[in-house]
Amino acid sequence: MRRSLVIDSHCHAGLGDGFTGPWDTDASLDRYRERAKEAGIDMTVLLAPLTSDYRTANRAVGAMVTAEPRCYFGFAFVNPVTDRGRIAAMVDEARAWGACGIKVHWRDGRITREVAEVARRRQLPILYDPAGDTATVEMAATSYPEVAWIIPHLSSFADDWKAQIAFVDQLVRLPNLFTDTAGVRYFDVLADAVRRAGPDKVLFGSDGPFLHPAVEISKIHALHLSAEDAALVLGGNLLRLTRTARRSARPSPDRAATQNRRYKR
Repeated sequence: MRRSLVIDSHCHAGLGDGFTGPWDTDASLDRYRERAKEAGIDMTVLLAPLTSDYRTANRAVGAMVTAEPRCYFGFAFVNPVTDRGRIAAMVDEARAWGACGIKVHWRDGRITREVAEVARRRQLPILYDPAGDTATVEMAATSYPEVAWIIPHLSSFADDWKAQIAFVDQLVRLPNLFTDTAGVRYFDVLADAVRRAGPDKVLFGSDGPFLHPAVEISKIHALHLSAEDAALVLGGNLLRLTRTARRSARPSPDRAATQNRRYKR
């Protein structure tokens, strides 16, 4: 039986211009590549780092995805404030190189109807970091039930335990809400999320290259899931949530042929 693909659903790549930390300065994959290989990761979803020019950053991600289609997927990063009025155009440009999702970060601004409408019409999942703002997550997910909302870090990279506990309740209750495991340090909260919401609601992510993928994937192994449930968390859920987007994207003929051979699921 062929081993299921292991996919890191959350990794930044490229250069930013904020210079406040690695997250908006330098997301080189040089170290990540070797670490991911050692951790048994087959593919990775690439996202731009925080920056002031996501159109250029997305093009850089697209070049990486196009150059190594057997290694990478990609999401289009947008700023809901400064990119207002051109979200659709930016996403469509990224779709041309195969982008299969949208990323939004709280530092750039709260999620907007414009972003949600673009995702709904193009059947794209949204990876939205709300910094523990579970009220906004509630409003967005209930207002756009057709959109798959992936909320990383159990809603808070800052280890806001109260926000994470509240988010797990939402994860159980809202069918279109999902999460990733990147940077989650309260292991019992993560275990509770998988137990209560189900393994089909949780995606493995590392938040690389800033966090070590082997350390992050060890949390999945520590959950002691069945082989079937582990396959969902480690890649199956990402493939399911992006299936329509990957099939309807307009990648190059070479990339399309590669995807058709490898991802018939």
